[in-house]
Amino acid sequence: MSGGIHEEFREYVVARGPALLRAARQLTGHPSDAEDLLQAALFKTYLAWDRIHDRAALDAYVRRAMVNINISWWRRRKLEEYPAAEIPEPVLLGGSGHLPEQVEQALDRLPVRMRTAVVLRYYEDMTEPEIARALGISVGTVKSTVSRAMARLRGDLTIPEQRQLEPQR
Repeated sequence: MSGGIHEEFREYVVARGPALLRAARQLTGHPSDAEDLLQAALFKTYLAWDRIHDRAALDAYVRRAMVNINISWWRRRKLEEYPAAEIPEPVLLGGSGHLPEQVEQALDRLPVRMRTAVVLRYYEDMTEPEIARALGISVGTVKSTVSRAMARLRGDLTIPEQRQLEPQR
């Protein structure tokens, strides 16, 4: 790459890096994994830089690369979660934290597949068929995975003050 293209890429990374890192963090759930994921996606983007003519689509290109790389990594990992004999009690969050932080923490507690499906659906605004193709699963599996994930998130994000507002019988 010539110096001008290299400089243009560097400026893009400096300007958009923090937002892209947040997206990577939502996909992986771990800061170090997010950094690795973003680095891999930016490397792919750098190699394709001269072929990307629509600079307005760069974020979409990098996010798509992150999703594809994350799926590839996810498929290579061994199953790290096993069913439990008992369902743990939901963690009730107090009013001390900020809601976006609580949502992020709740997302972090989801299994990888559920977290990925929720991020693709609600953060990346992908349709269920698009998610199914990206993850290599059926549309029905996407629907049930997102539904179960949202139920877990609702349980995780129950705020005690909201329960007190309900009329007593």
